[in-house]
Amino acid sequence: MAPPFSLLTFLFLSLSVSSLSHFATARKPTNSKDLVRSSCVHASYPNICLRTLSSYSGPARTPGDLAQAAVKVSLSRAHKVSTYLTQTAGLKKGSKGEQAALRDCVEQISDSVDELRKTLSELQHLRKGTFRWQMSNAETWVSAALTNEDTCLDGFHDVMSTVKTDVKKKVRNVAKVTSNALYLINRLDESRGMRVNVDP
Repeated sequence: MAPPFSLLTFLFLSLSVSSLSHFATARKPTNSKDLVRSSCVHASYPNICLRTLSSYSGPARTPGDLAQAAVKVSLSRAHKVSTYLTQTAGLKKGSKGEQAALRDCVEQISDSVDELRKTLSELQHLRKGTFRWQMSNAETWVSAALTNEDTCLDGFHDVMSTVKTDVKKKVRNVAKVTSNALYLINRLDESRGMRVNVDP
């Protein structure tokens, strides 16, 4: 006669099923919202990071996708500010100091746009054999973009006008998303073992 189905056997089977279920859940790929939330928590401006990247329309399934998305946000905003500055400088209004600050700012933000474009291109073509070198390039260019944005604001230090207020607000906004982009690129560089889309 076969032994009765014991309580011990039942508990063993229950624990086994529970463990397998937990393992399967743990192995599920992180969804886009979870990735954004966990990546933005320690960013320079976490709330801005969360807001801008949560509403981003492109795919963000890996840390590499997220770094690219952050650079795209920064590039888009820098481009808009560059257009605004160029148009404002073209009005030829305000004091000589304001005009000089605007001209310098146009050049600096234009340089930032170029540097962010180069960064995005580098992140879109990462290769295993040159990953570290490419990441160094990306970090250098985004850092330079941030420096240009700070220098633009410094030029308005002695200028008193409504234009200064508008410029500072717009450029600081770009600087914040650029700072977040740099954080996510640094995080990607430090997390080489994580899922990163690289070419062979």
